[in-house]
Amino acid sequence: MRENKLLGREFIKRPTCPFCGTMIEKPKELNLRRRSEMPVGSCSCGAVYACDVTGHNLGSAQIEALVFGCNMDWDLAWSLTPGEDYRQDLMEHYDYVNHLLIPGGFFEGRRISGALYFVRFVDDVLEVTESGVRKKLETAKSDTVKRRQLRSGKSFSKQEVEAMVRDYNLTPLIEVAGTDPKIERNLMRLLYSPDVQFRNRAAEALGCVAASIAVDRPASISKLLQRLFTAISDTAASSWGAFEAIGEIIRHKLDLFAGYIPELYQFLGDETRKAITLRTLGNIARERPDLLRRYTLHFIPYLKDDDPAVRGYAARLLGNLGATEIKKDLEQLQTESAEIELYEQGVIQRKTVGQVATEAHARL
Repeated sequence: MRENKLLGREFIKRPTCPFCGTMIEKPKELNLRRRSEMPVGSCSCGAVYACDVTGHNLGSAQIEALVFGCNMDWDLAWSLTPGEDYRQDLMEHYDYVNHLLIPGGFFEGRRISGALYFVRFVDDVLEVTESGVRKKLETAKSDTVKRRQLRSGKSFSKQEVEAMVRDYNLTPLIEVAGTDPKIERNLMRLLYSPDVQFRNRAAEALGCVAASIAVDRPASISKLLQRLFTAISDTAASSWGAFEAIGEIIRHKLDLFAGYIPELYQFLGDETRKAITLRTLGNIARERPDLLRRYTLHFIPYLKDDDPAVRGYAARLLGNLGATEIKKDLEQLQTESAEIELYEQGVIQRKTVGQVATEAHARL
């Protein structure tokens, strides 16, 4: 891809440091990091930056950049004064998958809402912190190389992959994800199985494997998601397992692929795909309800849909979102006896709409 590509009147480009203009490297995840932390990086001029892949947590990104720039010394970070001890800047519409700035906000069918938060300390602070910051980034890079080496030299046949999925033994598949070039293809073929439980296990395995691959090659998983969406959109192609796979890939790597969630909304208008779309969104909401909470009002009408499956999956989704405004609606569903299928921890369970509504009500 050309580094600069005309998009309207603005250009897609590689991000550069706002303080010195130097092209910067893609942010990295540090070793032994807490779940809430963000990928970070450093410019040659001493500026540091944190990546908020969703663009909804800029306050957290500011804190990440500030504390990382202080070499993880929280006491030092809170003792500094903005404008006096450091300067700040924000770079919006950042695509973490491809490490690009997308001024138009859309790229390869995805909404790009990520951001890079920059902090540049005065020289007195840099003298104390800069060496430690660079060592942490070097260690992060070394660990990536070690992971590749540990996983290299091993692959599985189609029959072995199928057996592991059938036995719900996913760990070996994850271990070879970065080095077995056939692993994605061998899992994709299993998505067409008529066995619903097996098909869901294959989708979960693909989600786990994709999350592992995305650490080093996020663009390849982005392309995989696009192929799956195409399979759903193309009426001439079978989309068995595609919804399940999309949901699992997004769910297992939300920091990278949450931007694909809005693409699912278009299928809510399709009577044949409404229920499975709500089920997929419900699985994602179980992991990160904050990503969908603002769309709560759009999901509420599905509680009164003619299809009991739609009502059941909508109840589960809204329960995962913590939508307290639907308590009465859920109470009206608690006597329904129609059953729906739910996949959890490798097993397909059948529950009545009433049971699902009762469980959702209890979570509110």
